[in-house]
Amino acid sequence: MDNILFAFGLTLFAGLSTGIGSALAFFTKKTNTRFLAISLGFSAGVMIYVSMVEIFVKAKDSLVAQLGLKAGSWATVAAFFGGMLLMAVIDKVIPSGENPHEMYKVEDIEESKVKSEEKLLRTGVFTALAVGIHNFPEGLATFISALHDPSIAIPIAVAIAIHNIPEGIAVSVPIYYATGDRKKAFMYSFMSGLAEPIGALVGFLILMPFINDLMFGIIFGSIAGIMVYISLDELLPSAQEYGEHHLSIYGLIAGMVIMAISLLLFI
Repeated sequence: MDNILFAFGLTLFAGLSTGIGSALAFFTKKTNTRFLAISLGFSAGVMIYVSMVEIFVKAKDSLVAQLGLKAGSWATVAAFFGGMLLMAVIDKVIPSGENPHEMYKVEDIEESKVKSEEKLLRTGVFTALAVGIHNFPEGLATFISALHDPSIAIPIAVAIAIHNIPEGIAVSVPIYYATGDRKKAFMYSFMSGLAEPIGALVGFLILMPFINDLMFGIIFGSIAGIMVYISLDELLPSAQEYGEHHLSIYGLIAGMVIMAISLLLFI
């Protein structure tokens, strides 16, 4: 029971960091693009390294033990790319205009004022919905990782929390300038983040009766694919949209180095 509460708390922390982005939009006058570029790159480095070096390997070990070397290896690869496919399908069904990969800066608030209030509100609401849909599988990934190995889950949760900050800005900026209501803008941002712990809870309740070594291997392989997809499709492009290409790569390498060291400390 303690493990479940810990896993849920970690997922809640990751999801609700959208509220940090919302608060930044209201209380700062200029976006620190250098910090966000490094942070998003760092998150990508953490996710890619832990997915390929740790999560994928544990998934393969579990599936090979259940299915044998050849079948287990093929199943691991299928689960990995299946996780990527899931995220690609989610991206496909979200209208491009409301896709949360569109990065906002605090300075965009002033530019947003020239748009119609109706269009702004629609943009904000649909962005909140899009962020919520993306957060659902991310929440499940964090939750399952925390149940199995907290040393892996903690850096994943921190990485997801960092990448949720600009998403919080993307939700709150248009809603605030459509309504003039900071509380409403913050609530939409907050609610989009809630999809992460909800995804964790719903996924766990559905999967709980079926979880065994075979199912665990498939889920963990899929989590590795989800994490790598998020890194390549969201985090790095988002970091570079802030105009700090080299800083995002430095952040990526730093994330990998720190993740490597943290895993070595647990040997």
